[in-house]
Amino acid sequence: MNATMFSALAPILMLSLTAIVLMIQASIKRDQSVAWVITAIGFTLTLWGASYARDFTQPVTILLQVDHWSLFFTSLILLASLVILVLSRETFSPEGERKEEYYLLLVLSVLGAVVLIQSSHMVSLLLGMELMGVALYAMIAFPERGQLPLEGAIKYLVLSACASAMLLYGFALIYAATGELSFAGIGAKGAAAYAENPMLIMAGSAMVLAGIGFKLSVAPFHMWTPDVYQGAPTPVTGFLATVSKGAVFIALSRFYIDGALHQYSGLNTALVVLAVASMLVGNWLALRQENIKRLLAYSSIAHFGYLLVVLIALTHLDTGLISQSITFYLTAYILTTLAAFAVVSTVAGEDPAKQDIGAFEGLFWHRPLEASALTVAMLSLAGIPLTAGFMAKFFVITVGIQSGLWGLLAVLVVGSAVGIYYYLRVIFAMSKSTDGDGESANLLENILALALLVSILVLGSWPQPFIAYAGGL
Repeated sequence: MNATMFSALAPILMLSLTAIVLMIQASIKRDQSVAWVITAIGFTLTLWGASYARDFTQPVTILLQVDHWSLFFTSLILLASLVILVLSRETFSPEGERKEEYYLLLVLSVLGAVVLIQSSHMVSLLLGMELMGVALYAMIAFPERGQLPLEGAIKYLVLSACASAMLLYGFALIYAATGELSFAGIGAKGAAAYAENPMLIMAGSAMVLAGIGFKLSVAPFHMWTPDVYQGAPTPVTGFLATVSKGAVFIALSRFYIDGALHQYSGLNTALVVLAVASMLVGNWLALRQENIKRLLAYSSIAHFGYLLVVLIALTHLDTGLISQSITFYLTAYILTTLAAFAVVSTVAGEDPAKQDIGAFEGLFWHRPLEASALTVAMLSLAGIPLTAGFMAKFFVITVGIQSGLWGLLAVLVVGSAVGIYYYLRVIFAMSKSTDGDGESANLLENILALALLVSILVLGSWPQPFIAYAGGL
């Protein structure tokens, strides 16, 4: 490995160094404030490292592909992690003597997400996924109070272990058929291996798709999602919904594109089934939810069903438009979801009673900034014009029309129509006039809510600069 490869790995190296510094700090003096500052500095320096690495884009061994697309999403998840870090400061301040470890777990999980985003080989994909997942088990169960976090962590642990076993066995079957583990190698030899032994390729691909489907919580692999979202601390739920799922989807997209998996009709059919099930199940079950975190859980299932439509369109379109659509949709989704969870964290905290939609009644009159941010987030998730979510769905519909995926588009329209109802329920509850106090979030959280609100509106009302940027990645 030469010096330019080390420069390309700057984000991974800086996150690793941050984890080491946090371990040393915890062994010398246990102080949550110091750990928080170290983590914030580490994330900021890693953001700079992602910018620095743009001048050194290249394959780093056969395991990692450092290019502008992966570096953009590295920067995006680092910004999302900084938001989670800000929300975590208030959430975990009342905890006992083990609160410093949370920040180490957060850094390790982000490190796994970065490895996952840059992976170009099944070994690095599994390594990144497990590094991120193992840290998440502990993050979900971190609070000492209550049974819901422990229940959520156990469910995630057991089902995630099953998914990882399926992934590993699926990789083994694909390797047995092709003799390759790199995405490009599988793409080069997959067609010949499929002609010789189609059942081995299809069985391996199905197991890999099922394992990744669990991590994305697309239907029917979504069973863990509502309970884990509700049980985990709100910042951790936000991390799961944005950083974790976003990194897994980028890894799936790179595998699907580099491995030329769109050439297999059986795999495309499986993706169509997952997309339709996710759009229908996610939106339908969200109608029944009274807890806002569970509502957002089912909403995320539907949104990743929409994103699967873009991957399915790869059969008919070039990779440039596909990657541009994925970039815009994931960016809009991550910003919007962060805004929603930022408000839920500051308004409801970790009190389950305050997380019901009814507890948000009158929020417009008592905490107008938080209510405005949550309103814009709900409208964006619903795909209302002048928000980032509208332009994101516009991209998906455009891709679907150009590909002739009329059945999927019909399901998308029906699902989006159903989604408008439960998103508007939250807005309607906040607009009710009720008695309440004028308590507000601290200054940093107010700035955060305002920044996310403005980002969603700017991306939705003036999308041309970002569209041009995404097209050049």
